[in-house]
Amino acid sequence: MTVSDQSASELWVCHLGVLPYRDALALQLDIRARRLAGELPDTLLLLEHPPVYTRGRRSAPGELGAHSPGGWAGEDFYRARGIDVVDTDRGGRVTYHGPGQLVGYPIMGIHDIGAHLRTMESAIVSALAEYGIRARSRCAEGPDYTGVWVQDRKIASIGVHVSRGVSTHGFAVNVDLDLAPFSWIVACGLPDVTMTSIAAELQHSNPEQADYDSAALIASEPPDMARFRNQMARYFCEAHRRCPRVVGRCELMRGRTPRAHARGISPACADASQASPTPDAATAAVSGSRGVAV
Repeated sequence: MTVSDQSASELWVCHLGVLPYRDALALQLDIRARRLAGELPDTLLLLEHPPVYTRGRRSAPGELGAHSPGGWAGEDFYRARGIDVVDTDRGGRVTYHGPGQLVGYPIMGIHDIGAHLRTMESAIVSALAEYGIRARSRCAEGPDYTGVWVQDRKIASIGVHVSRGVSTHGFAVNVDLDLAPFSWIVACGLPDVTMTSIAAELQHSNPEQADYDSAALIASEPPDMARFRNQMARYFCEAHRRCPRVVGRCELMRGRTPRAHARGISPACADASQASPTPDAATAAVSGSRGVAV
């Protein structure tokens, strides 16, 4: 019996800290290969990246550089400011990653891309609700609106690649980061998009008007990355009806079954036999190799 068979109801969660984008991409490809070979179960990597622009498979040439200070600029402009530029095989357009943004890469078997995207959106919306932020999906407005929004402001981006039924890439939630680099590109292929973050939403919210529940943080309290990371992991696992099992990078690379380790993630696990989220009616079953959304 393979590791993936033994851990069918589990989802391994690995916190990687800050990791360069190219290193994280290589790690994803290695984990995907081992997941396909049955050596690893489904796994969620949680991390931050140093500043980097990534271009998805639907990116257009004018999306990078069009809004740079002083007019159009090439990649040298960004690299001179410490921002790398990387082409990727994920779906979607150009976006920005940087410190203070939580990135999640689920390397997992999926049967429907639409359901996979909608489940990620749902988990992010639930995690943001802990801060009293009322977020939503705009998937009905088209693929360019995939992600999570607060009114008309985008707070989280999603882009995936699926090969042989196993996904790579994933989501990025703006927690507390410099949003200026988003304004130097056509972020997510949307010329008029306004990007936001948890910190920005809390700073501008009015506690007397916001819809806070008993679990929400007060608006004056800055977001804590470690706390949000654990909340995101918990809601991601709950959305997939999986039991979280936190592993270290060494355990992940060995591929052995680790001891249970909560690290702030709820040990509660819903029945893994429950039905999966209802697929988007317009989405076909996964086959071959595809990149979807941002």
